[in-house]
Amino acid sequence: MKRIQISMAAALLMMSAAVFAQKGDLEGQGQAILTVLPSHPAEQDASLTMAQVQVKVNGKQASVTALTPLKGADDRLEIVLLIDGSIRLSMWEQSGDITKFIDEAPSDAKITIAYMQSGQAALAGPLSSDSAAVLRGLHMTGGSPGSNGSPYFCLSDLAKRWPSGDRGARRVVVMITDGVDEFDRSVDPEDPYMQAAINDSVRAGVTVYSMYWHDQGRASNTGRATVSGQNLLQQVTQATGGNSYWQGDGNAVSFAPYFEDLRSRLRNQFALSFSADFKGKPEVVSMKVKASTPAAKVTAPQFVYLVHAAVAAQ
Repeated sequence: MKRIQISMAAALLMMSAAVFAQKGDLEGQGQAILTVLPSHPAEQDASLTMAQVQVKVNGKQASVTALTPLKGADDRLEIVLLIDGSIRLSMWEQSGDITKFIDEAPSDAKITIAYMQSGQAALAGPLSSDSAAVLRGLHMTGGSPGSNGSPYFCLSDLAKRWPSGDRGARRVVVMITDGVDEFDRSVDPEDPYMQAAINDSVRAGVTVYSMYWHDQGRASNTGRATVSGQNLLQQVTQATGGNSYWQGDGNAVSFAPYFEDLRSRLRNQFALSFSADFKGKPEVVSMKVKASTPAAKVTAPQFVYLVHAAVAAQ
């Protein structure tokens, strides 16, 4: 009887240890890029500490494990300018602003240009820190109306085939398009291709920014299409932690203010790492960030990719 009791006690201890180990194994790790803009335009840089940040994942409190300013050696910035292949030729009046943005990028930033063509992101060249080499890929597309298929197909394609294997890099896409989906003209706010693009971008760790410009297609010229395209783009940028730029329902006189704001955002970003409950397989999860810093405005993605902590450490 005594031996049976001892055996049962040992079995219970082993079960408890197994349960404890299982709980310990079910820890996920996530990362996100936070943008911290100073409340006063005259200030160049904003600050943020771990103690000021609270994170919720799928509505549950998560633990912040690191917060790193993305500057100098701690930053590897990669930017892809993704230009709609059906864009109106008048957009090329903005080529000077695009050129200036590329020329004035940080010297160690890597940039390339891609064009939306038949649902894919056609790269003009590899990511490069040589601005002259990058600018050789800037050209007028003159594509036929609707030739890009869907800007969201193209964004998904780019996210899946990002032109570097550096998962630790800060990945940024700047989409120049009207956001109208030629494959879903129902003006569906839950457009499945837009949703897929969000999912693919989040999985790839891509932050998306958009700059609105009319397409050539007839369907893109209606007020309904304009509102739809802008709303879809905003959903993508908010989901990934970026920003959408437009001026009413027309084209901007200049991209210069857009690029100035984008430069400010890229200059004031932090890499946030956190741990949260893990369900056993990598997944896209919702995230909310609360920052107690009245002196600055903090922007965070609405969704992040959660993986097993052991995988994240590799």
